[in-house]
Amino acid sequence: MKRLVILGVALALLTGCSSGSGEKKLEKITVGASITPHAEILKQAVAPLKEKGYELVIKEYTDYVQPNLAVESGDLDANYFQHLPYLESFNEEKKTSIVSVAAIHYEPFGIYSKSIQKLDDLKDGDTVAVPNDTTNEARALQLLAAQKIITLKDGAGLKATIQDITSNPKNLKFSEIEAAQLPKSISDVTIAVINGNYALEANLSAAKDALAVEDGTSLGPTTYANIIAVKKGNENEAKIKALIEVLKSQAIKDYITKTYNGNVVAVD
Repeated sequence: MKRLVILGVALALLTGCSSGSGEKKLEKITVGASITPHAEILKQAVAPLKEKGYELVIKEYTDYVQPNLAVESGDLDANYFQHLPYLESFNEEKKTSIVSVAAIHYEPFGIYSKSIQKLDDLKDGDTVAVPNDTTNEARALQLLAAQKIITLKDGAGLKATIQDITSNPKNLKFSEIEAAQLPKSISDVTIAVINGNYALEANLSAAKDALAVEDGTSLGPTTYANIIAVKKGNENEAKIKALIEVLKSQAIKDYITKTYNGNVVAVD
């Protein structure tokens, strides 16, 4: 009888050990993100991170303030929605200590039209729509300058406005329009210069529909690439390094390329 009891206890202990040594508990990584394309891209990282021992929790935001405040407070491990100039401005204004740890993608500007097939078809006095905010207007003008449609004042860079146009051979007329409204303006102007995320929302493909697209090595994309940001001091955490490794992987780059038709471009 004693033997049976001892055997039963041993079996129970073995069973307990077996059930306790099952699947390893995953460490959570909580990341805040804008819905498109950031959260969509992050969802592709869920499975690879699970293989590395992490559970990726994605919290979606529709504003640009709360995800930074949540990183600062520790409610988020990281966020993915902004570019470095915005982050630097936010830190200065809000006295936060958030840093960039990796650039993941950029959203290129493209020149779109309903009335011409190529930029050589532009005629004297044609109309051009560009964003009316300083940053986006400058990128639009730099793209037009790169296509030799206009010339800009030396050093204008990413603060250029239409006042910095020094040469306009075709006497183009410029309309400054809110960036989000630019896709709706295409039928009213000859060409419109539109940011990748707004083109994406309007089902415009930079690869198929744009007459010209911002080069990835130009000033705009290299300055305004979208980043993974964390609270200063957490840059070297293992889970942050794992997150970056997955987001910089070829599989994620391939997803971006196939999904967004050139409106979102992975950064090397």
